[in-house]
Amino acid sequence: MRVLLGVSGGIAAYKAAEVLRTLQTQAIDVQVVMTRSARRFVTPLTFAALSGKPVLSSLWQPAGNARSEAGSSFDIEHISAAQSCDALLVAPATANVIAKFAHGLADDLLSTIYLATSAPVLLAPAMNVVMWQHPATQANITALLARGNIIIPPDAGYLACGMTGGGRLASPEAIVEATLRALTRSQDLDGETVLITAGGTREPLDPVRFLGNRSSGRMGHALADAAAARGARVVLVTASPLGSAHAVEVVRVNTAAEMSQAVLRHLPEATVVIMAAAVADYRPKAVATSKLRRSGPLTLELVPTEDITGKIVASRRPATRVIAFAAETEDLEANARAKLLRKGADAIVANDVSRTDRGIDSEHNAGFFITREKTTTLPESTKAEMAERILHCIRDLTPAPAGRPNPELTSAG
Repeated sequence: MRVLLGVSGGIAAYKAAEVLRTLQTQAIDVQVVMTRSARRFVTPLTFAALSGKPVLSSLWQPAGNARSEAGSSFDIEHISAAQSCDALLVAPATANVIAKFAHGLADDLLSTIYLATSAPVLLAPAMNVVMWQHPATQANITALLARGNIIIPPDAGYLACGMTGGGRLASPEAIVEATLRALTRSQDLDGETVLITAGGTREPLDPVRFLGNRSSGRMGHALADAAAARGARVVLVTASPLGSAHAVEVVRVNTAAEMSQAVLRHLPEATVVIMAAAVADYRPKAVATSKLRRSGPLTLELVPTEDITGKIVASRRPATRVIAFAAETEDLEANARAKLLRKGADAIVANDVSRTDRGIDSEHNAGFFITREKTTTLPESTKAEMAERILHCIRDLTPAPAGRPNPELTSAG
């Protein structure tokens, strides 16, 4: 496997050396492409020594196997490099490079290679927090995501400029992990339409307050990204503000009722439904039309929300596979299996949410993938890794013969 590592001109350019070395430990052949500004932070000699290859930096630099003008061959550098790589990784990706890619500019070697490659493109942004949050940068990120480019989200923390916030280059481990996924991912979901729910729904109490939960939506969004990268058409119905790293059709909702309507609207197209959202079990019976004022004890009357999974199971086509999720604080496997039978789904993903270091509102997760026939352990990992394991389990799953909830086990849970 060959990766072109694009290094652009930010203070985080020095971290690209560690990314290069970590890729090499995975038997990845790496060649570096540097922008003119990047060469002011790190010398090309550093990357040449680490990679064992000349650093590419200029549109006017002849390819390694070029002959003289009188000869019979002269590779055009950006075409040669773009067509011979298995992935283009840009780390760090500055606001300037992101803008060039988004608008199709090609005024240097790196931006020209971007336009000339058909390989997966990954960008690891790194910049000042205000630059990262600027509407122009976020619009450019959205445009790149829509084209199927993979964005490796920046971390939050102390920045070189002295400010604290988002915009710090992701860790070399996270960058390499994302690159390996892009290199090894198959298109085994080509032809599938995967409908996914994500995030925690919000049930309004008044114009400013709501009943909600701690779900971040990371698991559902990771599943959407992974399914899209594996060739599926993905519809993501989400109550989370998170974005997507791939070309995913996103439907934004807030309440359980809105989620139910959106899911049922797209259900006829779906071949796989994954209910990863943390849907509220109850909602206020009445919503105040004006802000509730503090005046002593307050009693709320709650009523159950719609059983979205039950509706899906009852309305789906026979070949559509339905995967539920169970967030439990005790007796994880037993409670999840009971819910599987109660809902009539084909499988259920069980998560232990009693811990703070994984599961709900965490970057990591663990649990079980449970069918009527067996239980598969999902070891602790990042949610991106767990998403891949879940999709692998779903790939060979056949729908339950009955395709209906168990009438002897009824519950709104």
